Amino acid sequence: MLLEKLTLANGVSGNEKEVRNLIYKEIIDFADYIKIDKIGNIIAYKKGKKKTDKKILFIAHMDEVGLIVTDIDENGFLKFSTVGGVDKRVLVSKTVKIGENKIPGVIGSKPIHLQKKSERNEAFELEDLYIDIGVDSRTDAEIKVNIGDYVAFDTKYEEFGNGCIKAKALDDRVGCSILIDLIKDENIEYDFYVAFSVMEEIGLVGAGPVAFNVKPDICVIVEGTLCYEMPNLDSHLMPTRLGYGPAISLIDRHTLYDFELREKTVSLAKQHNIPYQYRKTSSGGNDAGEIQVSGEGAKVLALSVPTRNIHSSSSIIKKDDYFNTLSLIKYLIPSICKEDK
Repeated sequence: MLLEKLTLANGVSGNEKEVRNLIYKEIIDFADYIKIDKIGNIIAYKKGKKKTDKKILFIAHMDEVGLIVTDIDENGFLKFSTVGGVDKRVLVSKTVKIGENKIPGVIGSKPIHLQKKSERNEAFELEDLYIDIGVDSRTDAEIKVNIGDYVAFDTKYEEFGNGCIKAKALDDRVGCSILIDLIKDENIEYDFYVAFSVMEEIGLVGAGPVAFNVKPDICVIVEGTLCYEMPNLDSHLMPTRLGYGPAISLIDRHTLYDFELREKTVSLAKQHNIPYQYRKTSSGGNDAGEIQVSGEGAKVLALSVPTRNIHSSSSIIKKDDYFNTLSLIKYLIPSICKEDK
């Protein structure tokens, strides 16, 4: 799957170049128009055989959560800050790649044998962690890395179990992959726009300029979203579940999603026997928060692939959820884009 290439590429927020170049090469022969704007968003247009009076935009973000080097100590250890919403509890012992040259490193901490009892019961603070790149001094480290270098998790893409995929950055390379598949499909009859945005994870930075450029009537956000199904958890507290189909958002921290769009999507899923679910919790947010209120505003819908362990070094999705999300989008386009009379 193309998804493998996308997840292996590094694109921590503000440093999406590698991902952007990969996406550009994938869509250049299929889009009728492509623009890369001043902050690095990709905006593409696919002309259909039929005209529509609706301007529809699909958007996924290219960036991933990660780290950034803030200091190098005298022993050559790297200190760092998080970029985006990284849970510090998942950092210890993770392998990483640093900078353009992808220097390998390991996130280290005080060994459990040396920890006080109180320390064992609490997550390490960032200042207690460091990245070990296997050198003996600051001088040696500075040959390989620089302060300000981005740090991405080093995770192998794997397909395992009953149709599952494990990788880093599935939020939102899964959305990027789906939209690349969409723009390559020559059977879609109506015009549509696709955007791949930057810096979503640090405050929806890219979405506003995309909306200003495209001025969509309708925008569909395609992403990986939080998934959590513990055996003793009440069902209303499970945001989504793996294998239950694309998740349709009701509300989140930034957005109330359009009721008519949501109902249309549910009706199409039922009509075409596509499993679907609602994203039940209101935490988090996505590019809809900016697009909904940009310019004259736009109707927004979020379709998401449930993703376990989101914002960590190893997330998990189901391939069925991926392909069912893509199928539902393909049915949604002609339903929205009625031919002009």
